[in-house]
Amino acid sequence: MAPLSTITPIEYLKGVGPARAEVLKEELGIHTFGDLLKHYPFRYIDRTEFHKIKQLHPDMAAAQVIGRLVHVEELGERRGKRLIGHFRDDTGTLELVWFQSIGWLKKALQVGAAYIVYGKPNVFNNQLSMTHPEMEVYKANSPQQGNPSLQPVYNTTEKLRKFALDSKGIQKLQTALQESIGTQFGETLPDYIVHQHRLMPLSQALVAIHFPRNSQELAHAVHRLKFDELFFIQLKLLKNKLLNTQKFKGHRFDTVGHTFNTFYHEQLPFALTDAQKRVIKEIRRDTASGAQLNRLVQGDVGSGKTVVALMAMLLAIDNGFQACLMAPTEILAQQHYHSISKLLGNGTASVQLLTGSVPRKDRRVIHAQLEDGTLDILVGTHALIEDAVRFHNLGLVVIDEQHRFGVEQRAKLWRKNRTPPHMLVMTATPIPRTLAMTLYGDLDISVIDELPAGRKPIKTMHLYESSRLRMFGFMKEEIGKGRQVYIVYPLIKESEKMDLLYLEAGLETLQNEFPRPQYQISIVHGKMPAKDKDFEMQRFVKHETQIMVATTVIEVGVDVPNASVMVIENAERFGLSQLHQLRGRVGRGAEQSYCILMSGSKLGKESKLRLETMVRTNDGFEIAEVDLQLRGPGDLAGTQQSGVLDLKLADLTTDQALLTHVRNTVIALFGADPHLARPENGRLRDYLTPSEPGIGWEKIS
Repeated sequence: MAPLSTITPIEYLKGVGPARAEVLKEELGIHTFGDLLKHYPFRYIDRTEFHKIKQLHPDMAAAQVIGRLVHVEELGERRGKRLIGHFRDDTGTLELVWFQSIGWLKKALQVGAAYIVYGKPNVFNNQLSMTHPEMEVYKANSPQQGNPSLQPVYNTTEKLRKFALDSKGIQKLQTALQESIGTQFGETLPDYIVHQHRLMPLSQALVAIHFPRNSQELAHAVHRLKFDELFFIQLKLLKNKLLNTQKFKGHRFDTVGHTFNTFYHEQLPFALTDAQKRVIKEIRRDTASGAQLNRLVQGDVGSGKTVVALMAMLLAIDNGFQACLMAPTEILAQQHYHSISKLLGNGTASVQLLTGSVPRKDRRVIHAQLEDGTLDILVGTHALIEDAVRFHNLGLVVIDEQHRFGVEQRAKLWRKNRTPPHMLVMTATPIPRTLAMTLYGDLDISVIDELPAGRKPIKTMHLYESSRLRMFGFMKEEIGKGRQVYIVYPLIKESEKMDLLYLEAGLETLQNEFPRPQYQISIVHGKMPAKDKDFEMQRFVKHETQIMVATTVIEVGVDVPNASVMVIENAERFGLSQLHQLRGRVGRGAEQSYCILMSGSKLGKESKLRLETMVRTNDGFEIAEVDLQLRGPGDLAGTQQSGVLDLKLADLTTDQALLTHVRNTVIALFGADPHLARPENGRLRDYLTPSEPGIGWEKIS
């Protein structure tokens, strides 16, 4: 039989078997010995202290009692059905209550046996009780693994509990695992890095994380495993960055020619901000270097990213190349197309729009112009990555709103030319520094951190339901000045019916306050067909309606310079970055704009902090940092989609210092040995070798 190792399927572990293996795979994604090993405890509890029943009170977080199970009975009907166990020691009785897995428990519980029970004490009808306690049969003098005062607690689920895989059950599996492959964990980091950073050896850390002997050993183990997680993410990212600059040669844009200069000196209707100039210089420097450009341009809503992208495209055209801009939605693509066409005027460069709704005969014309090189700039949606779209000489790809596109879609654009085109990614979702280092560590990052001159910062107010009439009065004033208003309702995921109810109830009140024909209202929600949505959006853009009522579909993109008020209903239901994105829909013109956050009067601590942050600052980066602290990295801007953040222990909000330290270690490593050719870096070379054929997805930012 093959020796057991971290890749052995989990069913071969003593005490698992096929049925338990299935449920472990399904519930926790544990397929192999290695997966189980990385199912770390989420906290540790002191199992040395025992209480008597009469010492228990409901203020205790949890307690452990030794006693005897004297009687078990089933009470209640249907949903109220529960199993009650009467548990006794020499000081009193305690009710143990279960609402689930009743059938299995009736068979498993031994009346008359002595048990150790662990759980949170409650009082119900003057009777002490514990709901769904952890239980194990009491055996005097049975050996405990690790330190009884630091016993691990594991995440589990109801379904797993039916298979006796509560936290205690998983702990038993971890014990069996340590016994079967205890000494086989090879070191993953080079020895000199382990010594230099005084790290605990990996084999020791993997035992200590589950069964620490003391809190100091636990801290060392956690530090070592966090270091590993962050180290290998940075190793991959920085290796890709190195590859992009060395292996993938980019087109050289040596010339700043007639198109660029004419546009800059004669057609640009406003002066560029210093931040825009700085970013254009960075792009110019990268594209002239002969390496492939891979840059993320972050700019807050309205900071002028489109102009920067356009200047980069003109640079490509001056050097004999074509450029394309890909946007996530049709409305956004049309908007980019119109604003680029307007900026360019006639004759500077040719621009076309390609989306799903472009008629077939127009498509054929566009395809022909692309292939013979007469078309300079193509703006579009996913339609750009279809196989029929072939460029004569694609030199630059601009992708707007990054996280809406999958890696595969970007890869297809990469393959549209023999030498991969330069990649410029634009996002209006500010990404906190630590997250940017982790998610986009292989991209160079540019930030446009100032707004164009003449833009007035948006004024934000938070009003409670009781001030609704005041809000309506303010809307009437602004509409009276010829402005337009957005009103946004949240999408409550659980129930689409509820969403529409909220929307409809709100609409009724609105129509009473803003009667026709004096006021016209547009409505857009997620359940509408695309053409109806576009129709309503266009009515608002053309100023045929003064009020646009919508669910969050307007978060990305619509540009209506005349809209000066954004009212967000139930603002406490939105995340911070969403609120900030919505607020960015106004303030597009020169007029003073306002954002009004409406909320109920009962607000939780986090909701309060979110709304206070919005009122306090317009700075997207500050908002993103608060958002990261509130939500943690997993939820932020599409991080889940990339699978980059497979972090089990490291936390980007609290481990920022460690992340910077690790990243610097990897930078120094590649500085000294770019190809990892030295014998002492052999382990890292082996780690990176398996997946290197040609252009893999991981090369594409």
